[in-house]
Amino acid sequence: MPIDESRPFKAINIALLTVSDTRSIKEDTSGDILADRIATKGHILLYRHLIRDEKSKIVAQLHQWIDDLSVDAIITTGGTGLTGRDITPEALDTVKDKDIPGFGELFRWLSYDKIGTSTVQSRACAVVSRGTYIFALPGSNGAVKDGWDGILDTQLDNRHRPCNFVELMPRLLEK
Repeated sequence: MPIDESRPFKAINIALLTVSDTRSIKEDTSGDILADRIATKGHILLYRHLIRDEKSKIVAQLHQWIDDLSVDAIITTGGTGLTGRDITPEALDTVKDKDIPGFGELFRWLSYDKIGTSTVQSRACAVVSRGTYIFALPGSNGAVKDGWDGILDTQLDNRHRPCNFVELMPRLLEK
């Protein structure tokens, strides 16, 4: 898809949340990959945290960032699988105003080329909450690369044509 190089790039402010019971921030390689891609693209990484797979803590952190008017988008990594402790999609359900169903569908379509039918075990998803985008990616390095490189890199670039998430930001709170 084309990038209109005649338009100036507009950096957005992103908060990054890793959801994991097993990793520390020092071992958070998927978070490192996303942080690097966010910076390389020219966006601003405002916050980066790691939280255990506990719905109330995830929801509290999401609310804090949604209420922060300087945060344009939140990306989570981890907690999107099928096990009992994987509850990131349920946390997003608690805070969402609208689903972005095409995000998860496209993620699984891209992922299928790499991991085949195992992609059905991913519950990658995206929502809008009070004017803030929230994208939930699986916690593996390959999955965050697929999500960023295949979707977010262009959809969070205001120069992407024919349309992108950034140009919709001023209108997300319309009634």
